[in-house]
Amino acid sequence: MPTTTPALSVSAAGERFAPINLERRDLRDNDIRIDIQWAGICHSDIHTIREEWGTANFPLVTGHEIAGVVSAVGSGVTRHKVGDRVGVGCLVDSCGECEQCKNGFEQFCERGSVGTYNSKGYDDEITQGGYAQQVVVSERFVCHIPDGIDLDVAAPLLCAGITTYSPLKRWGARPGANVAVVGMGGLGHLGVKIAAALGADVTVLSRTTAKSADAKEFGAADHLATSDPQVFKDNAGRFDLILNTVSADLPMEDYLRLLKPNGALVSVGLPNEPYVIAPGKLIGGNKVVAGSMIGGIPETQEMLDFCAEHGIGATVERIDASQVDDAYDKVVAGDVRYRYVIDTSTIKP
Repeated sequence: MPTTTPALSVSAAGERFAPINLERRDLRDNDIRIDIQWAGICHSDIHTIREEWGTANFPLVTGHEIAGVVSAVGSGVTRHKVGDRVGVGCLVDSCGECEQCKNGFEQFCERGSVGTYNSKGYDDEITQGGYAQQVVVSERFVCHIPDGIDLDVAAPLLCAGITTYSPLKRWGARPGANVAVVGMGGLGHLGVKIAAALGADVTVLSRTTAKSADAKEFGAADHLATSDPQVFKDNAGRFDLILNTVSADLPMEDYLRLLKPNGALVSVGLPNEPYVIAPGKLIGGNKVVAGSMIGGIPETQEMLDFCAEHGIGATVERIDASQVDDAYDKVVAGDVRYRYVIDTSTIKP
């Protein structure tokens, strides 16, 4: 029989979170039950709950930055055991049979990947996320969290970490490379830490230098204020790679001028309006504009192992269940350093 667990749910767009008893499915042969200890707050959670990305399936429990400990396993589980420290990110299912799944890109499953919340599973049930004390997930989508990372600072790595690690690896953040990170919020601060650990010379680009001390602590060598037009003139042709972590409607041609020939500008944010880029701005210099969306399960595990090896975790503010609504408003206002994580033990229905 299914079990229940305390969770935070929203009944309709515009409503506040309320504690409930959430039903989780009974263990299938390949399932793992996780006692969640920490759940990160991602801006995607906010967009979904506020229906800024379309109609949501209410009542809804959000959260796809999940860290906890295995409390039970199905009879066919081989990858994890009770007591293991584990995490779950943005995905909880895919077909496992198509070309993309077999190549470790489950996020591009040809049948359609299943998100951790607000997504219709292959059993037609709507998935419910990690603002809860337990979750049941197929072992294929559970990652091991190495002992070198505390669970609270590991939780945001399951989304924000892989979202920045994947494009940095693909587009050449390495020793000798000059990498700029646009924005230093929940995504950007991890982009700085990871790019620096990969050996790149890192510069933060943000409207002001208010976070300059933090940027240097995270591994950046420089921090430039893009509100000063002279910055774009003085730094033209400086960077091999620019990772854009913000969802603002930026003047992309200005940022393209900062790239060296053969450089790449990669965006992981979702602005409201299309980018305006004249083709000549790309052709002149063999420049690339690209996007990147999370990563598959193998790369997510690779990222966690890398972060443990280099002592990287998110910089977090820990909150209890009663503070989540206020935290959402603060995330939108940019008033968090740098990721909120919820202590799920405080959820009391």
